[in-house]
Amino acid sequence: MKLDRETEALLFWVSSSTTKPLWQMDPESARAEYRRSLSKTDVGPIKIGASHDLEISGPAGPIPIRTYSAAAPSGASILFFHGGGGVLGDIATHDTLCRALCHDTGASVFSVDYRLAPEHPFPTAVYDGVASLEWLSANAETLSLDPARIAVAGDSAGGSLAAVALHETKGRLVAPAAAQLLIYPALDLRAKQPSRKELVDQFPIPEEMLYWFFNHYFGTAWPISDPRAIPALYEDYTGLPPTLIVTAGHDPFRDEGLEYAERLESAGVPIEYVCYEGTVHGFMNMGRMLRVAYRTMRQRMSTWLKEQLDAPGS
Repeated sequence: MKLDRETEALLFWVSSSTTKPLWQMDPESARAEYRRSLSKTDVGPIKIGASHDLEISGPAGPIPIRTYSAAAPSGASILFFHGGGGVLGDIATHDTLCRALCHDTGASVFSVDYRLAPEHPFPTAVYDGVASLEWLSANAETLSLDPARIAVAGDSAGGSLAAVALHETKGRLVAPAAAQLLIYPALDLRAKQPSRKELVDQFPIPEEMLYWFFNHYFGTAWPISDPRAIPALYEDYTGLPPTLIVTAGHDPFRDEGLEYAERLESAGVPIEYVCYEGTVHGFMNMGRMLRVAYRTMRQRMSTWLKEQLDAPGS
């Protein structure tokens, strides 16, 4: 797979930077640099109806959530988990993406500010994710939303949290979720797939970055038999909602996304799998530089989500 011209230009720009790599920083410094870098690569805010912050009760205290409402709300909703390896990112770093989902689908979006490692290591983020999905399902009608029209979405580590939340709440929601959107999800830390071996030096998550994430998120004893850490270890995929999985051709996580799609398909789950071959992990936060993010993938995701959330019976 060849890099497209815009991604090649992006990588040249990155190679000229004198900034220390994130994996050579402490978490707080890395978070600040991550926010700074996204401010350069992401597009500006997208106008929607309204946005405000709230807190819900979590397993160990309040969980902050940012809500996005469309000018003409559809009654559907999207629960979103941001990426960042479980160490970086927050509701602010993914504000533009959540605004885009809200604007394009008419759904109300709920972006979860789950607790981060190393201050709150695994499985803390999982607990927050499960609690957030159960809260949205239980309170949908109070919020003037349809509990049968909830989609769960996330990018990178947030894609893993989205997948785990759906597995862990199976049979416990007011109504089954209507859709699942996993954007270049991290689903198997064991590096069994060819793309993890082929792309060990690939920006923005070379092997050094991945191990920095894993070591902060899991600590010294990686839970290599726990499906909440490795969603690919779940055995039962039946009953999960229609799913769109998006990967990038030059992403170390590419093949585990494909494998997960195949498992869902084998279980009878309606699945769409899209690989944008010429670009890299994290491209949805690079819309200022990569047209694939906001001229191609944004439309594809929003069209698919609207189809699922507006489908008869959803």
